Order: sequence, then C-alpha cells, then structure tokens
Amino acid sequence: MYRTAALRAKALTGCLSRSFRASRYASSTAAAATASPVFSGSSLPSLNIPLDGISLPPSLPDNVGPSKVQTTTLPNGLKIASEMSPNPAASVGLYVDCGSIYETPLSRGATHLLERMAFKSTLNRSHVRLVREIESMGASTSASASREQMGYTIDALKTYVPQMVEVLVDSVRNPAFVDWQVNEELRKVKMEIGELAKNPMGYLLEAVHSAGYSGAMANPFYAPESAISGLTGDVLEKFVSENYTAPRMVLAASGVEHEELLKVVEPLLSDLPNVTRPVEPKSQYVGGDFRQHTGDEATHFALSFGVPGWDKEKEAVMATVLQMLMGGGGSFSAGGPGKGMHSWLYLRILNQYQEFQSCTAFTGIFNNSGLFGIYGCTSPEYAAKGIELVADEMKAVAEGKVNQKHLDRAKAATKSAILMNLESRMIVAEDIGRQILTYGERKPVDAFLKTVDQLTLKDIADFTSKIIAKPLTMGSLGAVLNVPSYDSVSSIFS
Repeated sequence: MYRTAALRAKALTGCLSRSFRASRYASSTAAAATASPVFSGSSLPSLNIPLDGISLPPSLPDNVGPSKVQTTTLPNGLKIASEMSPNPAASVGLYVDCGSIYETPLSRGATHLLERMAFKSTLNRSHVRLVREIESMGASTSASASREQMGYTIDALKTYVPQMVEVLVDSVRNPAFVDWQVNEELRKVKMEIGELAKNPMGYLLEAVHSAGYSGAMANPFYAPESAISGLTGDVLEKFVSENYTAPRMVLAASGVEHEELLKVVEPLLSDLPNVTRPVEPKSQYVGGDFRQHTGDEATHFALSFGVPGWDKEKEAVMATVLQMLMGGGGSFSAGGPGKGMHSWLYLRILNQYQEFQSCTAFTGIFNNSGLFGIYGCTSPEYAAKGIELVADEMKAVAEGKVNQKHLDRAKAATKSAILMNLESRMIVAEDIGRQILTYGERKPVDAFLKTVDQLTLKDIADFTSKIIAKPLTMGSLGAVLNVPSYDSVSSIFS
C-alpha cells in the first residue's frame, strides 16, 4: 500500500513538473509580454468594490471590555461563578474553604495527602477509566492545597464543558480512597517531605510559619513523617465529609456561559448538605525562633514579621509591592532588568557583599494574617554579619531611603505580574474561586491596580516601620553555630 502511494505521488510530481515548469526569459519585458491578460492589473477589480453575492460579517468593535463575573448561590449555599471569554477552551475549578488550619492531631497531613489523591479512583469510576475520560477530552487537570484553601481544576475545549464538570464533581465529591492508592500516595508524600530538606528556602518558609504563629496557622502543611503515618482512607473520608460542605465550596469557570454552566452544575451539587459554615480556627502571630543544625557548609536564615491579611486589602497590597521592591535572588543570574537585577537587595546586598550566595524577599498572605520576610544564605563565618546587613536594609526602607525610581519599578513589576498571570484561563478560574471564598465576590482587577498606583513612598516607609515593630520570627538552618541569638537580632529592630 505504502509503495503504491509513493509511486503515485512520484508520477503526479512528474506531471506537475512538466505542466507547470517555469519558463526562462531573458528580460522582464518578455515575461510581461507572455503574461495572461486575466492577471493583468487593468482587468482586476478594485479592492474598494464589494464582490457580488458576498455578505460581509459585522465589524468587530473597536474596544472590547472585560467580561463580568456572574454569580449564583444555590439553596444549599454553594456558589457558582463564571466569566465568559472568546477563547475556544474553558477552565472549571472547584474550590473549598479547607486546609491545614482545619486539621486535628489525628488528621495532621491530610491536606497534603488530599492534594496528591486528586483525580484518583471514585465511587463511580476506576482510576484507569477516569484517566481515559480525561485523555479523550484532551483535558489537563491540577490540584493545589494550602493552609486555608483547596483547589481542583480541569481545562479543555468548551465543547466538553458538561463532561468536564461531571468528572470534576465526581472526583471531589466521591473519592473512593482505595487502600493501595492511599498507601502509594502516602509513600510519595513522605518522599516529598524528605526532599523538602534539600530545599533550604522552602524548608525555612515552612518553619517560620510554625514558629511565628500560635493556633491553627502553626499547623504544618508538610507534616512530619511521624504524624502522617496514621493517615488512612477512613481518616481522609472523615476529613472530607466534615469540611467539603456546600457553604464552603465555590465552582468557578473561565470561558463558559453562566446559564449553560448552571444547567450542568445544579443537578450535580444541589444535594450537598447545607451545613453551617464553621468559624475559622483562631491564629495569632507571636514571633519565635527556629534553629536546626545540619552540618551543612552554608548558613541559611530567614527574618520575618507579621503583616495583615487579605481582609485588609491595602496593607496586603503594600506587602506585595514591598516584596517586589526588595526583590533579590541568587548571587549568579544571567538576567537583566527583568530578572530583578535592579531590586533593592541586589543593589545593596548581592552586588556589594560576595559572601552572600542568595538573598531574596518573600511573602505569605492569608485571609486574616500573613508574613513578610527576607531569606539569605551565606558562609558560616559570615552569618552574623549577613543577618545584620539584612536587618539594616529593612530598617533603611522603614527610614524612607527608597527613592521614587525604586518604587515605580516595584509597582510596574507588581502590575505586570498580575496581568500576565491573568492571561491564563486556569489562573482566572482559580482567582474567581479563591476571591469568592475570601471576600464573597470577585473584585475587579482594576481596583487592585488602582491601589498599587496610589501607593506612595511614605506608605511604604510607614508600613515597613509598622511591621518591624512587631515580634521577630527568625529561622536558621545548616551551620547555625555562628547565628546570633534571637534577642540580639531583635534588638537591631528596636
């Protein structure tokens, strides 16, 4: 068959080459003389004259405004929200007000394990069948977990929206928690926790949350291996039944007509129990100290302070802009202005003191609280001096030594990052779902950008002064013998 097809193609090529072989001319005049009159300029109609029998579609508007988010609350309290877009694909996500802050000593680590158990076997589908259905749609799925919220997302062409929603809801509502799958994912979770120790920055960010808070926010997301060994399918099932209730769930979509979405979602989720939404477990920022000597050849440290959460939006935006302003990164970078080389920590720490291997600002902002801090890595003998330099730079910002150029660059970088992220359908769906869980509505991005634009040098200085007046949370890892005491570091900020 293939040989015959090849021979036919070769014969056809020969015919085409004989019929349409280009003639050679000695001059352009000769070529013009032999040209067909059909293609001469005089016989072609003007492009300004409409063709007979052709009806043109209506012109596109000069300015297309963003689609508005439509929200519907079912009788059981579950919210459905969607935003239309011209893209041929759509993203649908189910977001739950549930995270590690809701864990008990018996369910410690359940949030992390549930993230890995997403889109596994359900009461209606085996894992193989679920994977085949997702593949037949050409869809992609993802799950994410944090201290306060869980998210499950599926993305595919719009024509598959009914199937997408059905697969998503079945995966979240009816997980089977088959023993062998739970044990397999539990083994992977333990490996992930072990790998975290090889990521000093990630390890310290987790540690400063546990050290800096009292209450639910101190619950570790990456629970120790001793704590998660007791997790079973029954424990996960109880955790889901207690926390995955209608008033604590939002189904959000990007690229779907709202009425079409309602027709599909309502029959699948209207029977969820309407359980009174519990009060969020209390947490209080208190500051603290974490040290772990590992015999590493470097000293890793983090200095952090409590900041307001998203319930105080302007202050949370200030923390985000402050992180962009401080910036930082590794001692080696192949970047330019877009890689943070002009940020505060690059200019005043990394470019000036070669003993630093890394120095970067970080934030972790939640509904009612958050952390802002700076992570650094130096040689052990330079640890005390390195910590002092980082503390001095935070004080310099609080004393108003930042100029307008630095602030304008940080504001532009913040807005650019937000707008670039919102070009992704999956991030738009996630943003809709998480904002509704936090605020009860999705606030327009223009309001966020306006808040960023209105920030002044005095706002940043006052905000930094306010946060460094709070108790310090300090973490150190690696060669910590030369790390100064907690009280001596705290006294720098006094």
